[in-house]
Amino acid sequence: MSKVSVMKKSYAVFGLGRYGHAVAAELVNNGVEVLGVDISEELVEDARKDIPYSKCADVTDIEALRQLGIASVDVVIIAMASRLEASVMATMLCKELGVETVISKCANEMGYKILKKVGADRVVFPERDSGTRLAKNLLCNGFVDIMELTKNASMLEIDVRPAWVGKSLVELNLRQKLSMNVVAILQKNEVIVNIDPNGKLESDMRLIVIANPNKLMD
Repeated sequence: MSKVSVMKKSYAVFGLGRYGHAVAAELVNNGVEVLGVDISEELVEDARKDIPYSKCADVTDIEALRQLGIASVDVVIIAMASRLEASVMATMLCKELGVETVISKCANEMGYKILKKVGADRVVFPERDSGTRLAKNLLCNGFVDIMELTKNASMLEIDVRPAWVGKSLVELNLRQKLSMNVVAILQKNEVIVNIDPNGKLESDMRLIVIANPNKLMD
């Protein structure tokens, strides 16, 4: 399996069941140091063959998170969809400790709403987003695969790259250069679908695009 270009960030995965194990193992496979955490000693022991730095701890205990050094982690993936209460508490504590990006897994729409309300930066549904797929998204240059449309096309949410700031979509010509069609802009919790192609992009924007995610991994 070819490895993707890794952004130098630190990761932790809470919950080492099938989904969390897959996310963490894929990150490790691509040269990232990952902290795996679960309350089950059995799952932790099983995970260590793929995720060497795995610890047994209660992620709903802020002191346990402090001892694990979670405050210094860039991205935490909370992969405990079947334990909504624990997911909510872990999400809140991670944000309280200053974690930049918290991605929480949920089982249903109600869980999605609750996790977003308590501070999750992104929420994923396991039936739509495999652990391996999420890891590949995280390892690439700031994009999240929202929906697979065909084998070679997905709807993606991507960062505005530093080189794009201050330029318009007309100037960037992303359709021609990257085979990327911009369908909406996200800024300050607002979704802009009536896009001004001559408007200047800003650093706090994210773009909803249709593109081939495999090309963004090159």
